[in-house]
Amino acid sequence: MLNQPVPPTSFSSRLRGLTAVRMTKSGERGMSLLSQLISQLLLLIVAATVLYPILWVVSMSFDPRDISRPTELRLNPFEGGLSLKAYQDVMKQPTANPVSLGQLMFNSFRLATLTGIASIIVGVFASYSFSRLRFKGRQVLMIAVLTVLMLPAIATLPALFVLLNKVQLHIGGSVFNLRNSLIGVGLAILSGSLPFAIWNMKGYLDTIPRELEEAALIDGCTPNSAFFRVTLPLSIPVLAVTFFLGFMSTWTEFATSWLFLTNPKDFTLMMALYNMIGQYSDSTPWSRFAAMSIMIALPVTIVYLFVQRYFVGGLAIGGVKG
Repeated sequence: MLNQPVPPTSFSSRLRGLTAVRMTKSGERGMSLLSQLISQLLLLIVAATVLYPILWVVSMSFDPRDISRPTELRLNPFEGGLSLKAYQDVMKQPTANPVSLGQLMFNSFRLATLTGIASIIVGVFASYSFSRLRFKGRQVLMIAVLTVLMLPAIATLPALFVLLNKVQLHIGGSVFNLRNSLIGVGLAILSGSLPFAIWNMKGYLDTIPRELEEAALIDGCTPNSAFFRVTLPLSIPVLAVTFFLGFMSTWTEFATSWLFLTNPKDFTLMMALYNMIGQYSDSTPWSRFAAMSIMIALPVTIVYLFVQRYFVGGLAIGGVKG
């Protein structure tokens, strides 16, 4: 019997082979080859969309041409060589204001650090009270915290400006205005970040079994000792997440600082970055602007590397519980 010729495979049969749902070893339905290719393509597009602006800013910071009006979306860091002049100029004198980069970074760092620490110290005690205690007015206070959390931060600035501006202390021959100080800016930022800290940590504390604290009480611990020895160590993930979010939001905060502060010695990095923008696009030092942006982003990235192992669990559990 003669062998029959094999008919050519049609395009439709090949397409059905690509789109056929494959079964995994565990018996679950897996993605077809075509679905995987489409998913990979979409992920590559998303990755390119996210990474390209970052690479473009890095390229601009090393560009020796000092372009006054960047009109091209090209990555050309090696055209004409690489230059560190933009970074040197930023380190020497970021803006025309009489304040150095070190002073700007110190102002932003202490403002962000102290605000983040204050948010977790006040927030953990308030969230523990909401999670464990049953007292009169508890539901009303929780709704009030949620209401403040839903308000846009910019909407509270006029009231905070008037309130803090009334606090003036006569020290020697000078007058200390709480509004025109980093302390006042920190209090204003804390009033907006604290509701989120309380709500997020309260959700996380709800997931910690009460039986652990009861066992500690049976072993002779006082309620305060049980909190510090049992509950607080188990809350490290959400504390790290809350601190990082408070640090990041304060580090990149601009509106409150710009509205409250008038003394250049108290200016922050974001204020200096805004001062680098000229009236027109061709009057902005774009290479220095890009270098300054990268230097501002680096500390947040470093802090995230230290707390990233706590980030996913602390944020996810605290956000969905309670």
